Amino acid sequence: MTFAKPLAALALAASVLTAVAPAAHAVASDPAAQRIETLDTTLIEVMKQAKALGAKGRFARLQPVVEQSFDLPTMTAYAVGPSWAGFSAGDKQALVRAFTRLTAASYAHNFDSFGGERFEVGVVAQRGADKVVQARIIPTHGEPTNLTYRMRQTPEGWKIIDVYYGAISQLTTRRSDFAGPIAGGGAKGLLSHLDALTAKLVG
Repeated sequence: MTFAKPLAALALAASVLTAVAPAAHAVASDPAAQRIETLDTTLIEVMKQAKALGAKGRFARLQPVVEQSFDLPTMTAYAVGPSWAGFSAGDKQALVRAFTRLTAASYAHNFDSFGGERFEVGVVAQRGADKVVQARIIPTHGEPTNLTYRMRQTPEGWKIIDVYYGAISQLTTRRSDFAGPIAGGGAKGLLSHLDALTAKLVG
């Protein structure tokens, strides 16, 4: 599994969400935590078949669960930043599709083998209208990787709107990465950038 190195490339300091709020509770019946557990179950299945599936096969298997697990329109708008308001409806739809593919490609690239790892979902804390779900990737050897999922209620249930690796916000990192292509080429420039990143990850 090539999880740690790609995460390092995403690193940009962001707000720390790892402190557990007083409203934190066990996860057994929490729908937000159940969403994470479904994602984790699929990841383990794909990791166990990673070599046979190849990058494109992993991408095809993971894209549906990515669409089910993440609030991708909200994430795309946040990652784009203020420029989002000036984009046309068609450009917005194209960017959401491209961001969805990139998200699935990133998981397909990062989770490319299985070495006995397991996922553990911890407590859930209420943060205003959102929930924060603590989780860990536990390897057979070495230290666990701490993850924090920020989640929001949608018409399709609780969905992820950001992932924190320790104190590193994936969306804040994406916004920084997207700023240059937007400045240089607007929505079309960003779309080309997203497609190029996806192609680099899964071909």
